[in-house]
Amino acid sequence: MNIAITGATRGLGRALVAEFARHGHTVHGCGRSADHIAALAAEFPAPHSFHVVDIADDAAVAARARACPTPDLLINNAALMNDPAPLWEIPAAALDRLMAVNVLGTMNTVRHFVPGMVKRGTGIIVNLSSGWGRSVSAGVGPYCTSKWATEGLTKSLAADLPAGLAAVALNPGVIDTDMLRQAWADEAGGYIKPARWATNAVPFLLLLGPADNGKSLNVPGA
Repeated sequence: MNIAITGATRGLGRALVAEFARHGHTVHGCGRSADHIAALAAEFPAPHSFHVVDIADDAAVAARARACPTPDLLINNAALMNDPAPLWEIPAAALDRLMAVNVLGTMNTVRHFVPGMVKRGTGIIVNLSSGWGRSVSAGVGPYCTSKWATEGLTKSLAADLPAGLAAVALNPGVIDTDMLRQAWADEAGGYIKPARWATNAVPFLLLLGPADNGKSLNVPGA
């Protein structure tokens, strides 16, 4: 199975790369760090592939989609977290960047990768949501906004897809990542680590099918 993952260099994305590869699947990943991409390529050589891509850059995403085999499973994982603060204290540039990656980046990836899946007639699109895509907390308004947008985007996408495809909004659960530490500091250390999480997430993701189209799901055990 060909699996495309955005935000593949750190956190959940990095853990998914390793676990999908361990299961024998071919992973095509992207991220913004050239050093991290080089490390992934060294650890997971061809037929896996990894490229530096900023998903907020529509042209870069289009080029990556042209070079990548049409995925059987597309995982939109890349996202940014805001430093916790009331909305009125968050700089405009930080807001613009977060929304560009979390919302427009997902749209860019869908626009350029999904047409091949539609033409083939099969494929699963998983957009990483959050507990904060279905609830809210103080200080994380921009992130909540982006993940609520992800939920709506996914359900609308699901309505557009032909039979044989599915779009799913996935809450991964609470995992000890750099992103969670940005929001919760050392308190994040009490939660499951990404590698352990991936051992639950990958079998779950591999079982998704057309019957799941439009659903908002949670990774079991996370």
